[in-house]
Amino acid sequence: MMALLTLPVAREVGARLASMETALADAAGASKTVAGVAEERALLGRLTVLSAEIEAISSRTSYRFGAAQAYHEIVRRRIESLREERIEGTQTIGDFMERRLTPAMRTCESVHERQAAIAERIARATGLMRTRDDLTVEEQNRDLLASMDRRAKLQLRLQKTVEGLSTAAITYYLVSLVGYLARGVSDAGVAHNADIVRALSVPLIAILVWQGVRRVRRHAATPLRPGDETL
Repeated sequence: MMALLTLPVAREVGARLASMETALADAAGASKTVAGVAEERALLGRLTVLSAEIEAISSRTSYRFGAAQAYHEIVRRRIESLREERIEGTQTIGDFMERRLTPAMRTCESVHERQAAIAERIARATGLMRTRDDLTVEEQNRDLLASMDRRAKLQLRLQKTVEGLSTAAITYYLVSLVGYLARGVSDAGVAHNADIVRALSVPLIAILVWQGVRRVRRHAATPLRPGDETL
């Protein structure tokens, strides 16, 4: 009687497992034609609901199935200890239990095995969907990194262009100052050609400005050490 307490539970769970198997089969079929992240997430949500439900059923019935198996084993050993001898025309206790109790216990074992198999199938399907989702995310990350790399290259080109323009602008400004200075010296009575002085100062000033810009850029690209608060 203690062993057979599990039979109504097995019948109830068996009906629910049948519907879960149908839902799992539908989800597996839908996974072949799923397209887009939204559909993948929706399908993964369905599998997650099935996984949570099978876990709830397992938590509620695992002790009951284990107890039924233990009670059935006790009954079998007690019958074996009787060492029955068959009498013509009389049914033994072992035969009675084999026809009445054993089928019920096999039903409980079958439901328990189906329960474990469904849980494993759901876990495999969920793992496949998550792997597929991870691959999609990795592809998006790869495209994002490629886009960031392109932007970094464009930014580097723009930076070099700006540096060149800055060098030219600063050189032009400093050469103009040298020209004003040379003209002032010439007006003061020192004999020299102001235009020649300006022309000679152009390459020297350009080299100095270019080196200064490179030094500033190199210093800005160097990571700050702990404690550094200014460039």
